[in-house]
Amino acid sequence: MEMSGFTEEQLTVREAIQKICAQFPNEYWQQHDQSETDPKELHAALAADGWLGIALPEEFGGAGLGISEATMMLQTISQSGAGMAGAQSIHANVYATQPLARFGNQDQLESTIPNIISGKWRVCFGVTEPNSGLDTLKLRTTATRKGDKYVITGQKIWITCAQVASKMILLARTTPLEEVKKSSEGLSMFCIDIDRSNPALELKKIKKMGGRAVDANEVFFDHYEVPENSLIGEEGQGFKIILHGMNAERCLLAGEALGLGYAAVDKAAKYARERVVFGRPIGKNQAIAHPLADAYMNLESAKLASYHAARLYDRSKTDKSITTHAVGVACNSAKYLAAEAAFKACERAVMTHGGMGYAMEYDVERYLRECFVPRIAPVSRSVLLEKLPRCSLNLHHFPIFSPVQVFGLTMIALGK
Repeated sequence: MEMSGFTEEQLTVREAIQKICAQFPNEYWQQHDQSETDPKELHAALAADGWLGIALPEEFGGAGLGISEATMMLQTISQSGAGMAGAQSIHANVYATQPLARFGNQDQLESTIPNIISGKWRVCFGVTEPNSGLDTLKLRTTATRKGDKYVITGQKIWITCAQVASKMILLARTTPLEEVKKSSEGLSMFCIDIDRSNPALELKKIKKMGGRAVDANEVFFDHYEVPENSLIGEEGQGFKIILHGMNAERCLLAGEALGLGYAAVDKAAKYARERVVFGRPIGKNQAIAHPLADAYMNLESAKLASYHAARLYDRSKTDKSITTHAVGVACNSAKYLAAEAAFKACERAVMTHGGMGYAMEYDVERYLRECFVPRIAPVSRSVLLEKLPRCSLNLHHFPIFSPVQVFGLTMIALGK
């Protein structure tokens, strides 16, 4: 990847994360992919050096950096050969904690966040449900107040790292949909313990195509009780609170997709230089070189969009001239472009390897299996293509969706 134009902070992050990731070679990720074993050693190594708090406030033990630096961190992890699985093992710890840091109560700020940063507790994100999908406002999981507790009943799906997490950031309905004036009302956000010994909680692991080193789950709540201080912010304001982390997530996922794409192109270029057929390296043939050059340029273009989006996100906190709409367009466009560029790069890496691209030892088959994640989640490419023209191009030939619905903020959280 061309590194010109990045800030000193971003380059420092990249160098430090590369040193950590060098401890985990491709063989490590091959084994964890095949055995479906959590990469707890990577999580521990990143926690030991304080990187899980990269974008959290310094007063809670975080580094106080921005999403621009966090995006670089996730890209570097993915690009090291860890791929989407390695990045997703800490993904929620970075972005799902953003609303918690901003709206959490004193106990959550003083105990929960430091334990997440230290690596003692891992986090998963509970929003997506099997019957609502992208229509987050119609989710059915309820949290009913009973004395000094909330009783949770419902189901979540595609919850990554639930098998190893200690905490879940959960979105549930505290007021029935038919009793609110707006569908965005009556949702509340919680930071709850995951007590696997409690019969009111059940986790079912989902077998999946890629990213097998991190677990994905169905989670069932059957009158699962949590203390009232699990509530984040005010009751009924959960949807507004959760929006605080969604555009950040788009940037992080764009970075992860970029890392996967660059890793694939690097593998393919190396193979093309070394593989000799008909008396010369196959990389000297335009049929090999040109598709890789095209994939590389797509990655470079998506890189510019991704870090522009992250920069806008960070600056919007202090620069009021940067609108929420502008940030939404940038972050969702970046996620889309990076995901598409990664898909092209991974597919062409497999084809460059020919038959060996089908072999596990060359890694590119693993990259191809994983590159579908950013195309699907947290909002699919088809939804972005359908909705962005209505909001940004004034193409209102179908019913109009609000900017809140469009940009980000209903999701299919594969791995969240």
